[in-house]
Formats: sequence, structure tokens, C-alpha cells
Amino acid sequence: MTPHPHPHPARRAVLRTLAALPASALLLSEAPGLLGAAHAAAPPSGSATRYTIVPFPNSNDGTVNVYQSDDATDFRLLRSSAYTPPAGRIRDASVIRHTDGYYYVTYTTRTWQDTSTTIGFARSADRLNWTFLYDHPVPIARLSRAWAPEFFVDTDGSVNVVVSCSTTDNEWIFTPYLLRATNSALTAWTSPVALSGIGANHIDTFLVRIGPTYHAFTKNETTKYIEYGTATSLTGPYTLTRTGNWAGWGSYREGPALIQLDNGAWRIFFDGYGDGTYYYSDSRDTFATWSAPAALPAISGTARHFTVVKETVAGGPAVPRDVTRSLGSVNYPTRYWQQQSALLNLPVVSASSTTAEKQAATFTVTAGLADATACSFRDASGNYLRHYDFRARFDANNGTTTFARDATFIARAGTATGSLRFESYNYPGHYLRHYGYQLRVERADGTDLFRQDSSFTPVTAWA
Repeated sequence: MTPHPHPHPARRAVLRTLAALPASALLLSEAPGLLGAAHAAAPPSGSATRYTIVPFPNSNDGTVNVYQSDDATDFRLLRSSAYTPPAGRIRDASVIRHTDGYYYVTYTTRTWQDTSTTIGFARSADRLNWTFLYDHPVPIARLSRAWAPEFFVDTDGSVNVVVSCSTTDNEWIFTPYLLRATNSALTAWTSPVALSGIGANHIDTFLVRIGPTYHAFTKNETTKYIEYGTATSLTGPYTLTRTGNWAGWGSYREGPALIQLDNGAWRIFFDGYGDGTYYYSDSRDTFATWSAPAALPAISGTARHFTVVKETVAGGPAVPRDVTRSLGSVNYPTRYWQQQSALLNLPVVSASSTTAEKQAATFTVTAGLADATACSFRDASGNYLRHYDFRARFDANNGTTTFARDATFIARAGTATGSLRFESYNYPGHYLRHYGYQLRVERADGTDLFRQDSSFTPVTAWA
């Protein structure tokens, strides 16, 4: 029996063990299973997932850009220089959407060389137009630097900020402190409380809560590795159980931020400032293993230190269900999906094609085998489209979890009106894409060509 060569070569190289954790500001009950929290799902038909980041550019820490993505991989610029504070700088921006409907950002107000004793706040109704609110003086005796404030929303709805602070005793030794908002307008905060157990010389601490447990990802400024620990109380004591290169992410990494993807997997983003690359890495098995870090396409080398807001919004693609359709290429409009010897290819199909050729280019769109809000494709013989060694092919459903996930795709908006892109359910950021008129599942590279090659329009079935 031929083994299932499932892991992508890049992921095959380094799937690392160990427990880590989940998402920015999203608080989820613990759920066992390979892909994480059970209630994570693809957006329903007519809705879309939207990820927003607000990083400062590598070339200018006086402003931030706004980027948007529907898959947490392919981020595209929404507005450059969207917010410039009236004074000071804006670094390490952390963003949430608050219960009042506004987006709030908190940030470091000075460049790294300067004394920095405040953290800044601004808000926006639309993510594009931002209004400065105020600079908040962090009340710590002999404070030298207050850096990298990170929002954390607890299960009781309280809004907190974790800020890395150093004192004049040693301006380069940072300790994480917690401030809690005392009003819904986020204009008043408690006195800072040190997170116990993490200890001095840690910066960029990012918190997530799962069930009763608080999880912390924090950069060790001595070793330059992102470390991991847990606690049963928000302020600790935390126990750092994973240190050094425990996840295979390498050193000179900072600014960790996590989010849960539509398939329940978790993604960590971090700034590889040592090599000028921005990375992401996924955990697909309840944080037992992490994929090899990959450069974030298009914005790696440009964006610096961000967190992520994930939302489900209206206006996403409407995906037909339990109907037969043919799927035409957006950039090769005479070519259509067609099964050829169990493989999915992209030949020319026309009115003069044979009945057999038209039938081979006709598929039934069904609810996703692994997620009913996603989709699967069945041919006339009852076999399902799935990826195998990243080649698109049709096989009989063997009833396994692996097959169900291989045969499930999350529909994203395509490049042309009415067109769709199909993201692999179990390989986030990978899409059905034609290359040499063959259909494969490949990682998005952030180019317009890739988006066009992976866009297909459902049309009236040929047969």
C-alpha cells in the first residue's frame, strides 16, 4: 500500500512537538481534536472571514498601514499611512474590535532609542480612518521604557493591556505588566501589576485564555527565542515550560500574535527581525506540533510587529450546494475543470466537445465532508475531489478523517465577479491552482498571477 505523502515538503521538514496555544482576544472553550476548537468553521455562504492587521512599515515607525486578508496568509494593502499620531511614533500596534463597534489600537509612542513612558491609543469606525485618543502615562516608579502594549480580552469581557516595561535601574531589562480598563470607553486603567513567574528580561508577552488556563508567549531578550508558559490566574504565577528553540521557529524572533483559522487550526505570527522576514507557523493538532515557519507572502520584509483581528462579515461568496456545475478558469476562459484518468486537469471544453468530455467537466457541489459550511466536489461516479501529494484527483471516499479533510475546501472570493478560490481545509493558505493546465494545491505567494490562476467561475454544467 502506498503511504499517504501528506505533509508539504516545507512542513515535512520541521513539524515540531509541543503544546502551545491559541488566539488573540478570541476566547474559546477547550475542545479535543486534531484541528483545535470544535466550533471553528468556514464562513457560511454569503459571508466571509476577514483578518485585519495594522503594522508599522519597516522603513517608517511614524505611521501604520492597514492590511486585510480572507485567509490570514494573503494580506493586501487596504490603506497606507492610515494613521499617524499627532506626536511621537507608532510601533508595535495591537488592535481589537471593542463591544462599542469601534476598532482600538494601542502602541509604543517612541522609537526604540528614546525614553518611552507612555502608550498611545486611537480608534476607528472603519479600520481606515483613525482618531487619536490619548497617550497614557504608565505609572511605574523610575520607568524608562513602556513598550509593545498588547490587548487581551478576558472571558468576563474585561479589556486588558500587557505592556513590557523597564526602569532606569536597567533600561534594557523588561518585565511584563498588566493594566485593566476601568471603564467601557477604555480611557481609564488600573495601576500596573507585574505578571509573576515570567520574570525580568522578557518582552512582547502575548496572552490567550483557553478554559481555565492562561497561556503566555513571550520573547526572552537574552536568548532571543519566543518562550511559552501557562498559569491559572491572569497575573500568574506563570510557569515557562518551553524555552530555547522548542517549536523550531529559530532565534531573533519577537512580537508573537496568535489567531484561530477557519478550520480550527491555530496560527502564530512573529517578526523575524534578525533576518528581515515576517513568519507564520500553524498548529493543526491542538498545539502538539507546529509547522515549519514560512515567510508571510507579499508583506514579509515590509510589515513590523502586529496583532490580528478576525471577523465574520457579510458579502462573502455564495456557494451553490447540491447542484451540478462546471468550473471555468478566470484567466483561461475556454478551459474548465475536467477529470482525466482520475486527475483534475484544465483542458479546453466547448459545445463541440464529446458527451464524455462534457460529463467529465461536470461536478456536484456538496457540503464539505469535514465542515458542512465549506464545500466538496463529487464526480458522476461518486468519487470526490481531494488533494494527494498536493495533486488534485478524484478518489472514492474511504470514510477516514484524512480523506474528509483532503476533500474539503473553503470558498474565498476570486479575482473576477462571481468567481471563487478554493482554499485547502487542512492546509490553510494553500489553494487549488492550475499550473501547466493541471490542478494542484499550492501555497499562496501573494501575487496577482497566483490569485488569477486559483480563481474559477461556477457556470451551468456542461452535462
